Amino acid sequence: MRPPLVSRAPMLVKINVTPIIDVALVLVIILLVTAPMLTLSDLEVRLPSAFTRDLEEPSYVSVTIGRDGRIAVEDQAAALVEDVAPLLRARLASLGRPEALVVIRADAGLPHGLVRKVLEEARTGGAMRLAIATRQRGGEQP
Repeated sequence: MRPPLVSRAPMLVKINVTPIIDVALVLVIILLVTAPMLTLSDLEVRLPSAFTRDLEEPSYVSVTIGRDGRIAVEDQAAALVEDVAPLLRARLASLGRPEALVVIRADAGLPHGLVRKVLEEARTGGAMRLAIATRQRGGEQP
């Protein structure tokens, strides 16, 4: 028998991954560029301005809602939610400033419905400017 003309060397099979990586990187860049555009709506919106604690006026009326649901306008306790409006109307009249800021201080564990009712009663009581007190991150409670 004759020896083969071509020697039988093992075949080297390699997959070129460079084009796959190039395509993957291009797709990632396209997604990074287009993702922020997809999250915003095309509606034109004028966002409200916000004030920091430093710009808050020093004389404001505080309406406090405790963890147990008790409500107080400044230092006067309200027996029912419906009592907030007359108490607040009297407090704003005693200040002589019906446009005074009314700050609602509510416990974080309260149901949102109760806070909403107090906000409605504050509106009925003559509050023109309402704010909800929040705790600043890393800071003390107001």
